[in-house]
Amino acid sequence: MDAQFSFADRLKAMQGDYDLDKCPVRQVMQGIFGKWSTLLLQALSERPYRFGELRRLVPDISQRMLTQTLRDLERDGYVYRKVHATKPPSVEYGLSPLGVSIHPAHRPGALGRRQFLGRQCRAAAV
Repeated sequence: MDAQFSFADRLKAMQGDYDLDKCPVRQVMQGIFGKWSTLLLQALSERPYRFGELRRLVPDISQRMLTQTLRDLERDGYVYRKVHATKPPSVEYGLSPLGVSIHPAHRPGALGRRQFLGRQCRAAAV
């Protein structure tokens, strides 16, 4: 890209040619980085949770918003939903392979980065 044009200038120029609200990258980012999506994806990266557990884990979220956010994440393929045939029915949510692939802790080299950062923090504390 041209170095003499700032990012803001390039963005303004793009808006004339393209409706940024229809940008697929923006739509994906909004789905993953929504207010509740980020918290739920982080929780589900640890282990699968039942609906009630998620409700207690994130107490500020309403039941309606939790349901809608989980449905959106399931629709987009980041979360799976498993219904257990119990009385009353139990529903479990967990990360799908796609959800695991986008989580930074599961990327190749993530463990090495965490170990490196841990060593750096311990060295700085001494």
